[in-house]
Amino acid sequence: MSTSELQDRKLDRVFDQLDVNRDGVVDREDLAGLGARFLIGFGEPPTSAPGRALLEAFDQVWAALMSRLDLDAESRVTRDQFRRGMAEAFITGPDYEPVLRPVAQAVARICDADADGLIDPVAFRTMQTAYGTPEGDIVTAFGALDADGDGMVTVVELERAAREFYTGDDPAAGGNWLFGRI
Repeated sequence: MSTSELQDRKLDRVFDQLDVNRDGVVDREDLAGLGARFLIGFGEPPTSAPGRALLEAFDQVWAALMSRLDLDAESRVTRDQFRRGMAEAFITGPDYEPVLRPVAQAVARICDADADGLIDPVAFRTMQTAYGTPEGDIVTAFGALDADGDGMVTVVELERAAREFYTGDDPAAGGNWLFGRI
């Protein structure tokens, strides 16, 4: 499966978010580390229902990726392998709905602590900081996803952005801005 240049740039952004130590590979622990950074940032215990849901969802992403690459769970993957596995699982494959959508929902649930359907700039910044998004890109991303300009990102907008970011190839899609400028 061939991905577009835009899709490759987006997948590279995700790879870089996971490869915190910049050793050129990611493994299951890198994804678990993202989950831990996220929970720490929000002060959410890993044993709470939302904390468990997030960590389990991240683990399912890794399992889907390893399945598409025909590797065991303890494997380490390069940038090229990551691109191929993510494309086969989520861009052309059937795994967005059962695997990545629950991640977007778990992230949104933690960001929207009062369950009012809105994510304020502080929660959005906390989320983006966990992902390692540069400060300037956090502001850009928030502005791009706040479709009505009311100073809030809705849970629906965040979930739509995640789908567009991970599966889309439309250069005009708002979800391309999920983690700032690509």
